[in-house]
Amino acid sequence: MKNILLINIFGTDQVGVTREISQTLSLFDATVLDIGQAVIHDQLNLGILAAIPENFSSSSVIESISCKIKKLGMRVKCLPISPDNYQDWVDQQGKQRHIISLLASKIDSHYLEVVTEKISEFGLNIDKITRLSGRTAYHNIDCSGRFCVEFSVRGETRYVDVFRSSLLELGASHDIDIAFQKDSIYRRSRRLIVFDMDSTLIDSEVIDELAVEAGIGEQVSAITASAMRGELDFEKSLRMRVQLLSGLKEDILLDVAKRLRLNEGAEYLLKRLRQLGFKTAIVSGGFLFFASRLQSILDVDYVFANELDIVDGHLSGGLKGEIIDGNRKAELLCELAIQEGLHLEQVIAVGDGANDLPMLQAAGMGVAFKAKPLVRVSAQYAISHSGLDGILYLMGYSDRDLQALGSV
Repeated sequence: MKNILLINIFGTDQVGVTREISQTLSLFDATVLDIGQAVIHDQLNLGILAAIPENFSSSSVIESISCKIKKLGMRVKCLPISPDNYQDWVDQQGKQRHIISLLASKIDSHYLEVVTEKISEFGLNIDKITRLSGRTAYHNIDCSGRFCVEFSVRGETRYVDVFRSSLLELGASHDIDIAFQKDSIYRRSRRLIVFDMDSTLIDSEVIDELAVEAGIGEQVSAITASAMRGELDFEKSLRMRVQLLSGLKEDILLDVAKRLRLNEGAEYLLKRLRQLGFKTAIVSGGFLFFASRLQSILDVDYVFANELDIVDGHLSGGLKGEIIDGNRKAELLCELAIQEGLHLEQVIAVGDGANDLPMLQAAGMGVAFKAKPLVRVSAQYAISHSGLDGILYLMGYSDRDLQALGSV
């Protein structure tokens, strides 16, 4: 029967450490059962779980490794592992794994405290912690930026929805974003992302901007806000608002389009998605005139939106064709997935209003971006304090991964 030994090596990182240890283990015909390594600020932590044939004593292995490590100016700690303990470890590999992403302007130690406390409270164990954001220059240590730390956690929890809700509450109380998701094969195989437009890709509601031009801004904004909170039927509220715009000059549409601004991170996100081979779509309850202009700016593949009826250079107060409401958004998302030959788990949807909920729930990854309270608590994921480019972190991409793609 083989003896199992856990070997932990730590000290200043240098070339050849793993080679030296593996050479030593090979002298004893050891079998490597597990291996992991991390380097933080030039300090190496290397762990090896090895099975030693019974014709060799563990003490002789430990002595040989200790001698080798001492010459390298490093330290080693060896721990014998019992067969039962080893088998318990093996049996845990079937347990469900999840990813918790912490996004913030900086990773304050208190944020780590409250997140890890919540993880422990629900009986989950942290297997791995990875920094996805890039390194911070010394002169920027105290500056706000774009940071993300990812926790890989293991364990069974019967209260997934409760855990997710508690993380959302933590995020809201500390002005940070915390996302919880199952670690699955689909995380890095998503290939289509569908965006809402108003207050998602752009920082305003177009219909409210048109209403300002028509001199009825407050009246229309009140209806818009109620609809986005889910208090009014979307189609009914849309037709009410469009009717109020009757008589507005067509030229005003271009004036409004010119002053619309993209939300933080939108342009960077879309450029990176193109580099990663994603198909992109705008599926909006807003207006096609504006969505089409956005399509040309961001190089979006598909666009679906409502079309304003224009007669003799003025808005008639009506709409052409089928209304794109919440249910139609979800249908279009599913149709695009079929067209692209994708499973719904490979689709991401991003939106902020109540009419976005059907597509957020249909997609494998539904992200509520700076959303209304009803949407934020109902969606799988929520980003409220970071830019749209934070979605790349939720997908598991690090700054290093993205920099390897080249500049944008």
